[in-house]
Amino acid sequence: MNYLDTYRFWCEDAYFDEKTKTELKSLEGNDIEIKDRFYKSLEFGTGGLRGIIGAGTNRMNLYTVRKATQGLANFIKKEHGEDRGVAIAYDSRNMSIEFSEEVALCLCANGIKAYRFESLRPTPELSFALRTLNCISGIVITASHNPPEYNGYKVYWEDGAQITYPKDEQIINEVNNVTDFNTVKTMNKEDAIAAGLYHTIGKEIDDLYITELKKQVIHPDVIKKVGGDIKIVYTPLHGTGNIPARRVLSELGFENVYVVPEQELPDGNFSTVGYPNPEDPKAFRLALDLAKKVDADLVLATDPDADRLGVYAKDSKTGDYISFTGNMSGMLICEYLLSQRKENGTIAKDGALIKTIVSTNMADKIAQEYNIQLIEVLTGFKYIGEQIKLFEETGKGTYEFGFEESYGCLIGTHARDKDAIVAVMALCEAAAYYSTKGLTLWDQMLNIYEKYGYFREGLETMTLKGVEGAEKIKEMMESFRQNPPKQLGDYKVVSFRDYEMDKVINLETNEVSKTGLPKSNVLYFELDNDAWVCVRPSGTEPKIKFYIGVKGTSNEDANEQLKSLTDALMKLA
Repeated sequence: MNYLDTYRFWCEDAYFDEKTKTELKSLEGNDIEIKDRFYKSLEFGTGGLRGIIGAGTNRMNLYTVRKATQGLANFIKKEHGEDRGVAIAYDSRNMSIEFSEEVALCLCANGIKAYRFESLRPTPELSFALRTLNCISGIVITASHNPPEYNGYKVYWEDGAQITYPKDEQIINEVNNVTDFNTVKTMNKEDAIAAGLYHTIGKEIDDLYITELKKQVIHPDVIKKVGGDIKIVYTPLHGTGNIPARRVLSELGFENVYVVPEQELPDGNFSTVGYPNPEDPKAFRLALDLAKKVDADLVLATDPDADRLGVYAKDSKTGDYISFTGNMSGMLICEYLLSQRKENGTIAKDGALIKTIVSTNMADKIAQEYNIQLIEVLTGFKYIGEQIKLFEETGKGTYEFGFEESYGCLIGTHARDKDAIVAVMALCEAAAYYSTKGLTLWDQMLNIYEKYGYFREGLETMTLKGVEGAEKIKEMMESFRQNPPKQLGDYKVVSFRDYEMDKVINLETNEVSKTGLPKSNVLYFELDNDAWVCVRPSGTEPKIKFYIGVKGTSNEDANEQLKSLTDALMKLA
Protein backbone atom coordinates (compact mmCIF):
# COMPACT_ATOMS: atom_id res chain seq x y z
CA MET A 1 0.00 0.00 0.00
CA ASN A 2 1.15 3.56 -0.65
CA TYR A 3 0.89 6.17 2.09
CA LEU A 4 -2.61 7.28 1.07
CA ASP A 5 -3.88 3.68 1.11
CA THR A 6 -2.39 3.20 4.56
CA TYR A 7 -3.95 6.47 5.72
CA ARG A 8 -7.41 5.33 4.52
CA PHE A 9 -6.90 1.94 6.20
CA TRP A 10 -6.26 3.64 9.54
CA CYS A 11 -9.31 5.86 9.01
CA GLU A 12 -11.65 2.94 8.25
CA ASP A 13 -10.48 -0.31 9.83
CA ALA A 14 -12.30 -1.47 12.96
CA TYR A 15 -8.96 -2.15 14.73
CA PHE A 16 -8.31 1.55 15.32
CA ASP A 17 -10.25 3.53 17.94
CA GLU A 18 -12.53 6.45 17.15
CA LYS A 19 -10.21 9.02 18.70
CA THR A 20 -7.46 7.97 16.29
CA LYS A 21 -9.81 8.04 13.33
CA THR A 22 -11.12 11.49 14.25
CA GLU A 23 -7.56 12.85 14.48
CA LEU A 24 -6.69 11.41 11.07
CA LYS A 25 -9.87 12.47 9.33
CA SER A 26 -9.18 16.06 10.41
CA LEU A 27 -6.08 15.91 8.16
CA GLU A 28 -8.07 15.18 5.01
CA GLY A 29 -6.71 17.30 2.15
CA ASN A 30 -3.42 18.01 3.96
CA ASP A 31 -1.26 15.78 1.78
CA ILE A 32 2.05 16.94 3.26
CA GLU A 33 1.03 16.00 6.81
CA ILE A 34 -0.58 12.73 5.74
CA LYS A 35 2.55 11.74 3.82
CA ASP A 36 4.81 12.53 6.77
CA ARG A 37 2.68 10.38 9.07
CA PHE A 38 2.36 7.41 6.69
CA TYR A 39 5.24 7.36 4.19
CA LYS A 40 7.04 4.88 6.41
CA SER A 41 6.71 3.01 9.69
CA LEU A 42 8.38 4.58 12.69
CA GLU A 43 11.75 2.88 12.58
CA PHE A 44 12.64 0.50 15.40
CA GLY A 45 16.37 1.11 15.61
CA THR A 46 19.16 -0.22 17.79
CA GLY A 47 17.84 1.80 20.73
CA GLY A 48 14.12 1.31 20.13
CA LEU A 49 11.59 3.91 19.00
CA ARG A 50 11.51 7.69 19.13
CA GLY A 51 9.11 10.02 17.37
CA ILE A 52 6.39 12.64 17.49
CA ILE A 53 3.24 11.65 19.37
CA GLY A 54 0.22 11.26 17.11
CA ALA A 55 -1.78 8.92 14.88
CA GLY A 56 -0.02 7.22 11.99
CA THR A 57 2.59 4.60 11.21
CA ASN A 58 5.40 7.18 11.52
CA ARG A 59 4.26 8.41 14.93
CA MET A 60 4.41 7.32 18.57
CA ASN A 61 0.97 6.01 19.52
CA LEU A 62 -0.64 3.06 21.28
CA TYR A 63 -0.61 1.00 18.09
CA THR A 64 3.03 1.51 17.10
CA VAL A 65 4.11 0.97 20.72
CA ARG A 66 2.05 -2.22 20.95
CA LYS A 67 3.41 -3.47 17.61
CA ALA A 68 7.00 -2.93 18.76
CA THR A 69 6.25 -4.75 22.00
CA GLN A 70 4.78 -7.71 20.12
CA GLY A 71 8.02 -8.03 18.17
CA LEU A 72 10.06 -7.88 21.38
CA ALA A 73 7.72 -10.42 22.99
CA ASN A 74 8.21 -12.80 20.06
CA PHE A 75 11.98 -12.58 20.55
CA ILE A 76 11.75 -13.07 24.34
CA LYS A 77 9.69 -16.22 23.79
CA LYS A 78 12.34 -17.56 21.41
CA GLU A 79 14.86 -16.92 24.20
CA HIS A 80 12.54 -18.70 26.71
CA GLY A 81 12.50 -15.65 28.94
CA GLU A 82 8.78 -15.46 29.71
CA ASP A 83 9.09 -16.30 33.42
CA ARG A 84 12.01 -13.91 33.98
CA GLY A 85 9.86 -11.07 32.76
CA VAL A 86 10.42 -7.47 31.71
CA ALA A 87 10.87 -4.37 33.90
CA ILE A 88 9.06 -1.24 32.70
CA ALA A 89 9.64 2.39 33.65
CA TYR A 90 8.41 5.68 32.24
CA ASP A 91 9.09 9.40 32.55
CA SER A 92 6.91 12.50 32.79
CA ARG A 93 6.19 12.93 29.07
CA ASN A 94 2.74 13.08 27.56
CA MET A 95 1.36 9.55 26.98
CA SER A 96 4.17 7.89 28.96
CA ILE A 97 1.73 6.41 31.47
CA GLU A 98 -0.53 5.09 28.70
CA PHE A 99 2.32 3.71 26.61
CA SER A 100 3.91 1.92 29.58
CA GLU A 101 0.57 0.35 30.47
CA GLU A 102 0.08 -0.79 26.87
CA VAL A 103 3.57 -2.33 26.90
CA ALA A 104 2.82 -4.27 30.09
CA LEU A 105 -0.50 -5.63 28.83
CA CYS A 106 0.94 -6.69 25.48
CA LEU A 107 3.72 -8.58 27.26
CA CYS A 108 1.24 -10.21 29.63
CA ALA A 109 -0.99 -11.26 26.72
CA ASN A 110 2.07 -13.09 25.38
CA GLY A 111 2.56 -14.91 28.68
CA ILE A 112 5.49 -12.71 29.74
CA LYS A 113 5.68 -11.30 33.26
CA ALA A 114 5.67 -7.50 33.45
CA TYR A 115 7.15 -5.50 36.36
CA ARG A 116 5.88 -1.94 35.92
CA PHE A 117 6.87 0.95 38.20
CA GLU A 118 3.93 2.49 40.03
CA SER A 119 4.95 5.99 38.94
CA LEU A 120 7.67 7.77 36.96
CA ARG A 121 11.28 6.72 37.57
CA PRO A 122 14.72 7.61 36.14
CA THR A 123 16.07 5.55 33.26
CA PRO A 124 19.13 4.38 35.28
CA GLU A 125 16.80 2.99 37.95
CA LEU A 126 15.14 0.90 35.23
CA SER A 127 18.57 -0.52 34.36
CA PHE A 128 19.15 -1.26 38.05
CA ALA A 129 15.68 -2.75 38.51
CA LEU A 130 15.87 -5.28 35.69
CA ARG A 131 19.22 -6.53 37.00
CA THR A 132 17.90 -6.70 40.56
CA LEU A 133 14.77 -8.60 39.49
CA ASN A 134 16.77 -10.83 37.10
CA CYS A 135 14.54 -9.81 34.20
CA ILE A 136 15.47 -10.80 30.67
CA SER A 137 14.69 -7.33 29.36
CA GLY A 138 13.63 -3.81 30.30
CA ILE A 139 11.71 -1.03 28.61
CA VAL A 140 11.62 2.65 29.46
CA ILE A 141 9.15 5.03 27.88
CA THR A 142 11.04 8.29 27.35
CA ALA A 143 12.28 10.64 24.66
CA SER A 144 15.06 11.82 26.96
CA HIS A 145 15.72 15.53 26.32
CA ASN A 146 13.67 15.92 23.12
CA PRO A 147 10.98 18.62 22.76
CA PRO A 148 7.54 17.94 24.34
CA GLU A 149 5.89 16.65 21.17
CA TYR A 150 8.14 13.57 21.26
CA ASN A 151 8.10 10.31 23.14
CA GLY A 152 10.16 7.15 22.83
CA TYR A 153 10.72 3.53 23.76
CA LYS A 154 14.13 2.20 24.80
CA VAL A 155 14.90 -1.51 25.11
CA TYR A 156 17.39 -3.02 27.55
CA TRP A 157 18.65 -6.58 27.83
CA GLU A 158 19.43 -8.77 30.83
CA ASP A 159 22.82 -7.18 31.56
CA GLY A 160 21.07 -3.83 32.15
CA ALA A 161 22.46 -2.08 29.06
CA GLN A 162 20.55 -1.05 25.96
CA ILE A 163 20.52 -3.76 23.32
CA THR A 164 23.71 -4.29 21.30
CA TYR A 165 24.72 -6.57 18.44
CA PRO A 166 23.54 -9.25 17.71
CA LYS A 167 20.49 -8.91 19.97
CA ASP A 168 19.61 -5.52 18.46
CA GLU A 169 19.42 -6.89 14.91
CA GLN A 170 17.49 -9.96 16.03
CA ILE A 171 14.91 -7.86 17.89
CA ILE A 172 14.64 -5.38 15.01
CA ASN A 173 13.90 -8.29 12.65
CA GLU A 174 11.15 -9.57 14.94
CA VAL A 175 9.59 -6.11 15.17
CA ASN A 176 9.75 -5.65 11.39
CA ASN A 177 8.12 -9.05 10.90
CA VAL A 178 4.99 -7.82 12.69
CA THR A 179 3.19 -6.40 9.66
CA ASP A 180 -0.45 -7.02 10.61
CA PHE A 181 -1.73 -4.97 13.54
CA ASN A 182 -4.46 -7.57 14.10
CA THR A 183 -1.82 -10.13 15.14
CA VAL A 184 -0.69 -7.92 18.05
CA LYS A 185 -1.88 -9.20 21.42
CA THR A 186 -3.22 -7.37 24.46
CA MET A 187 -5.37 -8.22 27.47
CA ASN A 188 -7.35 -6.78 30.34
CA LYS A 189 -5.28 -5.54 33.30
CA GLU A 190 -7.41 -7.28 35.91
CA ASP A 191 -7.01 -10.58 34.07
CA ALA A 192 -3.24 -10.04 33.80
CA ILE A 193 -2.99 -9.46 37.56
CA ALA A 194 -5.16 -12.51 38.31
CA ALA A 195 -2.92 -14.63 36.09
CA GLY A 196 0.14 -13.55 38.09
CA LEU A 197 1.66 -11.80 35.08
CA TYR A 198 1.27 -8.10 35.95
CA HIS A 199 3.34 -6.84 38.90
CA THR A 200 3.66 -3.29 40.27
CA ILE A 201 7.05 -2.28 41.68
CA GLY A 202 8.18 0.82 43.55
CA LYS A 203 9.58 1.55 47.01
CA GLU A 204 11.45 -1.72 47.44
CA ILE A 205 13.49 -1.03 44.29
CA ASP A 206 13.93 2.65 45.23
CA ASP A 207 15.47 1.72 48.57
CA LEU A 208 17.91 -0.75 47.03
CA TYR A 209 18.87 1.74 44.31
CA ILE A 210 19.64 4.55 46.74
CA THR A 211 21.65 2.15 48.91
CA GLU A 212 23.79 1.22 45.89
CA LEU A 213 24.40 4.87 45.03
CA LYS A 214 25.58 5.69 48.53
CA LYS A 215 28.16 2.90 48.31
CA GLN A 216 30.01 5.02 45.76
CA VAL A 217 30.73 7.82 48.24
CA ILE A 218 34.44 8.11 49.03
CA HIS A 219 34.43 10.76 51.78
CA PRO A 220 31.22 10.55 53.86
CA ASP A 221 33.16 12.16 56.70
CA VAL A 222 33.83 15.26 54.60
CA ILE A 223 30.14 15.55 53.69
CA LYS A 224 29.17 15.33 57.34
CA LYS A 225 31.69 18.03 58.14
CA VAL A 226 30.78 20.60 55.46
CA GLY A 227 27.49 19.34 54.03
CA GLY A 228 25.66 22.06 55.91
CA ASP A 229 27.79 24.74 54.25
CA ILE A 230 27.45 23.77 50.58
CA LYS A 231 24.53 25.42 48.79
CA ILE A 232 23.08 23.49 45.87
CA VAL A 233 20.40 24.56 43.42
CA TYR A 234 18.77 21.67 41.57
CA THR A 235 16.10 21.38 38.89
CA PRO A 236 14.62 18.14 37.53
CA LEU A 237 13.23 20.10 34.54
CA HIS A 238 9.75 18.66 35.25
CA GLY A 239 11.15 15.13 35.02
CA THR A 240 11.97 12.05 37.06
CA GLY A 241 15.01 13.21 39.03
CA ASN A 242 13.31 15.25 41.74
CA ILE A 243 12.61 12.58 44.37
CA PRO A 244 15.73 10.36 44.05
CA ALA A 245 18.19 13.27 43.71
CA ARG A 246 16.82 15.07 46.76
CA ARG A 247 16.63 11.85 48.74
CA VAL A 248 20.23 10.76 48.21
CA LEU A 249 21.59 14.25 48.94
CA SER A 250 19.51 14.52 52.10
CA GLU A 251 20.52 11.09 53.38
CA LEU A 252 24.19 11.93 52.83
CA GLY A 253 23.95 15.16 54.81
CA PHE A 254 23.60 17.98 52.27
CA GLU A 255 21.29 20.34 54.12
CA ASN A 256 20.96 23.24 51.68
CA VAL A 257 19.40 21.86 48.49
CA TYR A 258 17.15 24.39 46.77
CA VAL A 259 14.84 22.93 44.14
CA VAL A 260 13.50 25.28 41.46
CA PRO A 261 9.82 25.42 42.48
CA GLU A 262 8.47 26.15 39.00
CA GLN A 263 10.16 23.01 37.62
CA GLU A 264 9.76 20.64 40.54
CA LEU A 265 6.60 18.80 39.46
CA PRO A 266 6.18 16.53 36.42
CA ASP A 267 4.88 18.32 33.33
CA GLY A 268 4.81 16.63 29.93
CA ASN A 269 4.55 19.99 28.19
CA PHE A 270 7.69 21.26 29.96
CA SER A 271 5.88 24.58 30.30
CA THR A 272 8.74 26.57 31.82
CA VAL A 273 11.46 25.35 29.49
CA GLY A 274 10.04 23.95 26.23
CA TYR A 275 13.21 22.07 25.32
CA PRO A 276 14.16 20.17 28.49
CA ASN A 277 17.81 19.65 27.65
CA PRO A 278 20.48 20.41 30.30
CA GLU A 279 22.90 21.05 27.41
CA ASP A 280 20.85 24.15 26.53
CA PRO A 281 21.70 27.29 28.55
CA LYS A 282 18.05 28.38 28.33
CA ALA A 283 17.08 25.42 30.48
CA PHE A 284 19.04 26.96 33.38
CA ARG A 285 17.34 30.38 33.39
CA LEU A 286 15.17 29.79 36.47
CA ALA A 287 17.85 27.75 38.24
CA LEU A 288 20.45 30.51 37.82
CA ASP A 289 17.98 33.12 39.07
CA LEU A 290 17.48 31.03 42.20
CA ALA A 291 21.23 30.42 42.54
CA LYS A 292 21.91 34.15 42.64
CA LYS A 293 19.24 34.66 45.30
CA VAL A 294 20.59 31.97 47.63
CA ASP A 295 24.28 32.42 46.70
CA ALA A 296 24.60 28.79 45.59
CA ASP A 297 27.93 27.05 45.09
CA LEU A 298 26.73 24.89 42.21
CA VAL A 299 23.67 24.56 40.00
CA LEU A 300 22.52 21.18 38.67
CA ALA A 301 19.85 20.11 36.16
CA THR A 302 18.81 16.62 35.09
CA ASP A 303 16.89 15.87 31.90
CA PRO A 304 13.38 14.31 32.02
CA ASP A 305 14.55 10.70 32.40
CA ALA A 306 17.49 11.70 34.63
CA ASP A 307 20.32 10.13 32.73
CA ARG A 308 21.97 13.44 31.72
CA LEU A 309 23.30 16.12 34.04
CA GLY A 310 24.01 19.78 33.31
CA VAL A 311 26.24 21.82 35.64
CA TYR A 312 27.09 25.41 36.49
CA ALA A 313 29.65 26.26 39.18
CA LYS A 314 30.60 29.54 40.77
CA ASP A 315 33.78 31.35 39.86
CA SER A 316 35.21 32.38 43.24
CA LYS A 317 36.94 35.39 41.71
CA THR A 318 34.04 36.97 39.82
CA GLY A 319 31.00 35.41 41.49
CA ASP A 320 29.72 34.42 38.03
CA TYR A 321 28.30 30.97 37.31
CA ILE A 322 30.31 29.07 34.68
CA SER A 323 28.70 26.48 32.43
CA PHE A 324 30.28 23.03 32.25
CA THR A 325 30.07 20.89 29.12
CA GLY A 326 29.51 17.16 29.49
CA ASN A 327 33.20 16.63 28.85
CA MET A 328 34.12 19.07 31.61
CA SER A 329 31.82 17.62 34.27
CA GLY A 330 32.84 14.10 33.24
CA MET A 331 36.53 14.89 33.58
CA LEU A 332 36.04 16.70 36.88
CA ILE A 333 34.25 13.66 38.34
CA CYS A 334 36.82 11.32 36.80
CA GLU A 335 39.80 13.22 38.21
CA TYR A 336 38.14 13.38 41.64
CA LEU A 337 37.36 9.66 41.75
CA LEU A 338 40.74 8.49 40.47
CA SER A 339 42.80 10.90 42.58
CA GLN A 340 41.01 9.82 45.74
CA ARG A 341 41.14 6.14 44.85
CA LYS A 342 44.87 6.47 44.20
CA GLU A 343 45.26 8.12 47.59
CA ASN A 344 43.45 5.32 49.40
CA GLY A 345 44.91 2.56 47.22
CA THR A 346 41.71 1.30 45.61
CA ILE A 347 42.47 1.74 41.90
CA ALA A 348 42.43 -1.73 40.35
CA LYS A 349 45.62 -2.97 38.70
CA ASP A 350 43.57 -3.73 35.59
CA GLY A 351 41.40 -0.61 35.94
CA ALA A 352 39.81 0.92 32.84
CA LEU A 353 38.43 4.31 31.86
CA ILE A 354 35.90 4.10 29.02
CA LYS A 355 34.85 6.93 26.71
CA THR A 356 33.01 7.26 23.42
CA ILE A 357 34.91 8.24 20.27
CA VAL A 358 33.36 11.73 20.25
CA SER A 359 34.38 12.53 23.82
CA THR A 360 37.33 14.62 24.99
CA ASN A 361 40.90 13.43 24.53
CA MET A 362 41.64 14.73 28.02
CA ALA A 363 40.45 11.29 29.12
CA ASP A 364 43.49 9.75 27.45
CA LYS A 365 45.78 11.95 29.53
CA ILE A 366 43.98 11.13 32.76
CA ALA A 367 44.18 7.40 32.02
CA GLN A 368 47.93 7.78 31.50
CA GLU A 369 48.27 9.75 34.74
CA TYR A 370 46.65 7.00 36.81
CA ASN A 371 48.15 4.12 34.82
CA ILE A 372 44.85 2.59 33.78
CA GLN A 373 43.59 1.40 30.41
CA LEU A 374 41.76 3.83 28.12
CA ILE A 375 39.04 2.16 26.05
CA GLU A 376 37.22 3.92 23.20
CA VAL A 377 33.76 2.78 22.09
CA LEU A 378 31.18 3.94 19.57
CA THR A 379 28.75 6.72 20.44
CA GLY A 380 26.06 5.46 22.80
CA PHE A 381 26.35 4.51 26.45
CA LYS A 382 25.24 0.97 25.68
CA TYR A 383 28.74 0.32 24.36
CA ILE A 384 30.19 1.34 27.72
CA GLY A 385 27.75 -1.06 29.38
CA GLU A 386 28.87 -3.73 26.94
CA GLN A 387 32.48 -3.31 28.11
CA ILE A 388 31.45 -3.77 31.75
CA LYS A 389 29.71 -7.00 30.77
CA LEU A 390 32.86 -8.11 28.93
CA PHE A 391 34.97 -7.43 32.04
CA GLU A 392 32.66 -9.63 34.09
CA GLU A 393 32.54 -12.45 31.54
CA THR A 394 36.30 -12.61 30.93
CA GLY A 395 37.53 -11.67 34.39
CA LYS A 396 39.85 -9.19 32.72
CA GLY A 397 39.44 -5.47 33.34
CA THR A 398 37.86 -3.50 36.19
CA TYR A 399 35.51 -0.64 35.50
CA GLU A 400 36.71 2.62 37.08
CA PHE A 401 34.62 5.22 35.22
CA GLY A 402 32.80 5.75 31.95
CA PHE A 403 31.40 8.84 30.30
CA GLU A 404 30.23 10.39 27.03
CA GLU A 405 30.30 13.99 25.89
CA SER A 406 26.50 14.22 25.86
CA TYR A 407 26.33 14.95 29.59
CA GLY A 408 26.28 11.35 30.79
CA CYS A 409 28.46 9.20 33.02
CA LEU A 410 28.26 6.18 35.30
CA ILE A 411 29.94 5.74 38.67
CA GLY A 412 29.76 2.14 39.88
CA THR A 413 28.19 -0.82 38.08
CA HIS A 414 24.75 -0.85 39.72
CA ALA A 415 23.35 0.24 36.33
CA ARG A 416 24.58 -0.14 32.77
CA ASP A 417 23.46 3.23 31.47
CA LYS A 418 24.44 6.78 32.28
CA ASP A 419 23.07 7.85 35.65
CA ALA A 420 22.51 11.51 36.45
CA ILE A 421 21.41 10.75 40.02
CA VAL A 422 24.75 9.21 40.97
CA ALA A 423 26.47 12.04 39.05
CA VAL A 424 24.57 14.63 41.12
CA MET A 425 25.75 12.84 44.25
CA ALA A 426 29.38 12.66 43.07
CA LEU A 427 29.57 16.30 42.03
CA CYS A 428 28.14 17.43 45.35
CA GLU A 429 30.65 15.24 47.18
CA ALA A 430 33.45 16.70 45.06
CA ALA A 431 32.20 20.22 45.84
CA ALA A 432 32.30 19.41 49.54
CA TYR A 433 35.78 17.90 49.32
CA TYR A 434 37.30 20.75 47.31
CA SER A 435 35.67 23.33 49.60
CA THR A 436 37.87 21.99 52.38
CA LYS A 437 40.82 22.92 50.14
CA GLY A 438 39.43 26.41 49.56
CA LEU A 439 38.34 25.60 46.01
CA THR A 440 35.09 25.78 44.07
CA LEU A 441 34.40 23.26 41.32
CA TRP A 442 35.37 25.90 38.75
CA ASP A 443 38.66 26.48 40.57
CA GLN A 444 39.29 22.75 40.41
CA MET A 445 38.39 22.64 36.71
CA LEU A 446 41.07 25.26 36.05
CA ASN A 447 43.54 23.13 38.01
CA ILE A 448 42.66 20.17 35.79
CA TYR A 449 43.24 22.25 32.64
CA GLU A 450 46.62 23.35 33.96
CA LYS A 451 47.51 19.75 34.70
CA TYR A 452 46.43 18.11 31.43
CA GLY A 453 46.01 20.91 28.90
CA TYR A 454 43.17 23.18 27.84
CA PHE A 455 41.06 20.72 25.90
CA ARG A 456 37.94 22.22 24.38
CA GLU A 457 35.15 20.55 22.44
CA GLY A 458 32.17 21.75 20.45
CA LEU A 459 29.13 20.34 18.67
CA GLU A 460 27.37 21.70 15.61
CA THR A 461 24.04 20.20 14.58
CA MET A 462 22.04 20.54 11.38
CA THR A 463 18.35 19.52 11.54
CA LEU A 464 16.96 18.28 8.23
CA LYS A 465 13.42 16.90 8.56
CA GLY A 466 11.31 14.73 6.29
CA VAL A 467 12.15 12.63 3.24
CA GLU A 468 14.23 15.36 1.62
CA GLY A 469 16.15 15.96 4.84
CA ALA A 470 17.03 12.29 5.21
CA GLU A 471 18.34 12.24 1.62
CA LYS A 472 20.40 15.39 2.22
CA ILE A 473 22.01 13.88 5.33
CA LYS A 474 22.87 10.77 3.31
CA GLU A 475 24.45 12.89 0.57
CA MET A 476 26.54 14.87 3.07
CA MET A 477 27.90 11.71 4.68
CA GLU A 478 28.80 10.23 1.29
CA SER A 479 30.53 13.44 0.23
CA PHE A 480 32.75 13.38 3.34
CA ARG A 481 33.32 9.64 2.90
CA GLN A 482 34.29 9.73 -0.76
CA ASN A 483 36.25 13.01 -0.62
CA PRO A 484 37.80 13.29 2.86
CA PRO A 485 39.45 16.70 3.38
CA LYS A 486 43.22 16.77 3.75
CA GLN A 487 43.22 20.17 5.45
CA LEU A 488 40.68 21.84 7.76
CA GLY A 489 41.56 25.48 8.28
CA ASP A 490 44.96 25.60 9.96
CA TYR A 491 44.90 21.89 10.71
CA LYS A 492 46.36 19.08 8.67
CA VAL A 493 44.29 15.88 8.55
CA VAL A 494 46.60 13.12 9.79
CA SER A 495 44.27 10.13 9.51
CA PHE A 496 40.72 9.30 8.49
CA ARG A 497 38.54 6.66 10.15
CA ASP A 498 35.47 5.30 8.40
CA TYR A 499 33.64 3.14 10.92
CA GLU A 500 31.06 2.04 8.34
CA MET A 501 33.80 0.60 6.12
CA ASP A 502 35.89 -0.49 9.15
CA LYS A 503 39.05 1.20 8.00
CA VAL A 504 41.60 3.76 9.16
CA ILE A 505 43.65 5.52 6.49
CA ASN A 506 46.92 7.17 7.46
CA LEU A 507 46.95 10.11 5.05
CA GLU A 508 50.72 10.55 5.35
CA THR A 509 51.66 6.94 4.51
CA ASN A 510 48.40 5.71 2.92
CA GLU A 511 48.59 2.73 5.27
CA VAL A 512 45.15 1.18 5.88
CA SER A 513 44.13 -0.60 9.09
CA LYS A 514 40.90 -1.61 10.84
CA THR A 515 39.01 0.49 13.39
CA GLY A 516 38.51 -2.44 15.74
CA LEU A 517 34.94 -1.33 16.50
CA PRO A 518 31.53 -2.46 15.17
CA LYS A 519 30.35 -0.94 11.90
CA SER A 520 28.63 2.41 12.29
CA ASN A 521 27.92 5.33 9.97
CA VAL A 522 30.56 7.55 11.57
CA LEU A 523 33.52 9.42 10.06
CA TYR A 524 36.44 10.61 12.21
CA PHE A 525 39.25 12.94 11.16
CA GLU A 526 42.35 13.01 13.35
CA LEU A 527 44.17 16.34 12.94
CA ASP A 528 47.57 17.59 14.04
CA ASN A 529 48.06 19.50 17.32
CA ASP A 530 45.68 17.17 19.25
CA ALA A 531 42.66 18.36 17.25
CA TRP A 532 39.94 16.18 15.72
CA VAL A 533 36.57 16.23 13.95
CA CYS A 534 33.83 13.59 13.82
CA VAL A 535 30.70 13.52 11.64
CA ARG A 536 27.68 11.26 12.09
CA PRO A 537 23.91 11.28 11.58
CA SER A 538 21.83 11.10 14.75
CA GLY A 539 20.35 7.69 15.44
CA THR A 540 17.20 9.12 17.02
CA GLU A 541 16.54 12.50 15.38
CA PRO A 542 16.57 14.00 11.84
CA LYS A 543 19.99 15.56 12.41
CA ILE A 544 23.58 15.36 11.29
CA LYS A 545 26.13 16.11 13.99
CA PHE A 546 29.61 17.61 13.74
CA TYR A 547 31.89 17.09 16.75
CA ILE A 548 35.03 19.20 17.10
CA GLY A 549 37.93 18.98 19.55
CA VAL A 550 41.08 21.08 20.10
CA LYS A 551 43.79 21.59 22.71
CA GLY A 552 44.94 25.10 23.59
CA THR A 553 47.46 26.72 25.87
CA SER A 554 44.80 28.70 27.78
CA ASN A 555 41.04 29.08 27.90
CA GLU A 556 41.24 31.96 25.44
CA ASP A 557 43.54 30.10 23.05
CA ALA A 558 41.37 26.96 23.18
CA ASN A 559 38.23 28.98 22.45
CA GLU A 560 39.89 30.69 19.49
CA GLN A 561 41.13 27.38 18.10
CA LEU A 562 37.70 25.82 18.48
CA LYS A 563 36.01 28.68 16.63
CA SER A 564 38.56 28.60 13.83
CA LEU A 565 38.24 24.85 13.30
CA THR A 566 34.44 24.95 13.54
CA ASP A 567 34.24 27.71 10.92
CA ALA A 568 36.50 25.75 8.56
CA LEU A 569 34.45 22.57 8.99
CA MET A 570 31.04 24.18 8.50
CA LYS A 571 32.18 25.75 5.22
CA LEU A 572 32.47 22.20 3.88
CA ALA A 573 29.10 21.03 5.24
